[in-house]
Amino acid sequence: MNQLAQSLEREAGSRFVFLSRGRAFLARRSVAVWAPIPLRLIVGYGFMQHGLAKLFRGPDAFAAILHTIGVPAPHVMAWLTVLTEVIGGLAVLLGAFVPLVSLPMAAVLFAAMLTVHLPYGFSSIKLLSVTAGRAQFGPPGYELDLLYLACLAALVFGGSGPMAIDNYFRKK
Repeated sequence: MNQLAQSLEREAGSRFVFLSRGRAFLARRSVAVWAPIPLRLIVGYGFMQHGLAKLFRGPDAFAAILHTIGVPAPHVMAWLTVLTEVIGGLAVLLGAFVPLVSLPMAAVLFAAMLTVHLPYGFSSIKLLSVTAGRAQFGPPGYELDLLYLACLAALVFGGSGPMAIDNYFRKK
C-alpha cells in the first residue's frame, strides 16, 4: 500500500511540475506583456458598437429612452454617451489616452448599471423561452457592466500593452 501511495505522489508531483512550467511560461514577461491586447480589442470594439448603434438609430431615439427613465437633459446626455462610447472605444482600441478616456467610459457604465440593468439582477443572460428553435432572452443584468469596468481598470492600472499609441508618445 505504501508503494502505491508513493507512486501516486510521484505521478501527481510530475503533473504539478508540468503545470508549473506551463504557468511559468505564461507568466514570463515576454508573453504576459501581450495580455492587454485582447482586453483593448474587446472593450474598444464593444464600446464603439454600442455608440455607433445609438448614432445610426439616431441620438433622438436614445434621448427618448433617457427621458423615459428620468435622466435630466436627455438630448445632451444622449450625445455625450454616444461620443463617449465611440471616441472612448476607438481610443481604447488603439491604446491611446486610456487612463483619460476610461473615466467617462466608467461613468457611462455606472449610469447604465444603476438606471437600467440593476433591477434585472446580476446575470446578463435571462433565458425566457425557446420558440421555433430560437432562444428568447429577457433584459440583461449588470454583469457585463462589471466586466467592462474590470477590463478598464486592468488597462488603467496594468497599462495598454504593446502596439499602443500611448507607447509611441512615451518614447518621444
